[in-house]
Amino acid sequence: MTLLQITSLLIVLAGLFGAVNYLFLRLPSAIGILVVSLIASLLLMGLDAVVPGLGIADVVRSQVTQLEFSDALLEGMLGLLLFAGALHVKTSDLARVWPTVALMATMGIALSTLIVGYGFSWLTGMPLLVALVFGALISPTDPVAVMGVLRQTNLAKALETKIAGESLFNDGVGYVVFLVLVDLAFGAEGHGDGLGGAVTLFVQEALGGAVLGLVLGYLTFRLMRRIDDYSLEVLLTLGLAFGGYELAVALHFSAPIMAVCAGLLIGDIGTRHGMSEQTRRYVEAFWKLVDEILNAVLFLMIGVEVFAIAFEAPFVAYGAAAILLALAARFAAVSVPVTLLRPFRNYSGGVVRIMTWGGLKGGISVALALSLPDSEWKPLILTATYMVVIFSIVVQGLTVGRLAEAVSPQPELPE
Repeated sequence: MTLLQITSLLIVLAGLFGAVNYLFLRLPSAIGILVVSLIASLLLMGLDAVVPGLGIADVVRSQVTQLEFSDALLEGMLGLLLFAGALHVKTSDLARVWPTVALMATMGIALSTLIVGYGFSWLTGMPLLVALVFGALISPTDPVAVMGVLRQTNLAKALETKIAGESLFNDGVGYVVFLVLVDLAFGAEGHGDGLGGAVTLFVQEALGGAVLGLVLGYLTFRLMRRIDDYSLEVLLTLGLAFGGYELAVALHFSAPIMAVCAGLLIGDIGTRHGMSEQTRRYVEAFWKLVDEILNAVLFLMIGVEVFAIAFEAPFVAYGAAAILLALAARFAAVSVPVTLLRPFRNYSGGVVRIMTWGGLKGGISVALALSLPDSEWKPLILTATYMVVIFSIVVQGLTVGRLAEAVSPQPELPE
């Protein structure tokens, strides 16, 4: 199939599955599309098992492998999704919760990676460095999944900003940690050797991505101030998201961090000082629509990726254990920073529980697992990652709102 045919098929299926969800399941849009696509995929696999020689699953599996899920997300959709998400997070709100967000996106990622890595290595006998790679790809919360769920809940503003801000930044940090550990575990070329090369890679990716995002965002903002044409200004923001992401990739900077920093600058300073009211409405509406459409397609793709998973009995058992391990690691990633900051800041009683359960994993983890070099451990990592992601989106995503209502009935204390 050509790229245009694959894109057309994905959009058609996303629309059809979205309609099925709207008419029958009534789940939140993105989660509903994931559930319907997963059910449809499992039914096809079941039909193939019941009717030997039918071969439908094999045909679909061959088409799914052509999707290049990892490349489509990491080198295409992710920049737009992160930029769109960052546009709706105000830097003034983020500044009030910045210590919490910074610690969770750095110390939290490190703690979670270590806990999952050591635990998974002990459970499976996997080499420690390879298990740490799994810890790095499963530790970041997915901003796409998190912000999709946040739109359906009624959380206090400070808590919502903590969750959204952390998901945007720990995604970028986690991606850089993943690259560093892949370099150490699999000997990837071009990033230096040993720990020194890993540190250099981390600084180059993280700092370079942030600086590039702020510079490109500021230049786009200055250009938009001289223009009063909403269609052209929307086009400029689209060019910033697309072009900036690809430039970051070419320069070996963190493209996710670039997209977040550029989106934050345009979403706050750009909308207040560089756009007319009409332009601001069109920019917000355009990026909200892009966000919704790409979310629908991404969650559809996660559902059909079940065809690429090896569901052998030991893998499923290890995957179930990985779900518990990921939750324990997430609890540590939240509770330790909150405990350290509690003498200096006020937190509501349920913040640790809500942020632990609301730390959803998503398509980025699946894409990173698919991007790993081929090895004897890759099928296990991919199966465990997929099980963690599906549990996270479906079970945690559908219940985090009720948890928030149960444990945080009173307004959150001011920061």
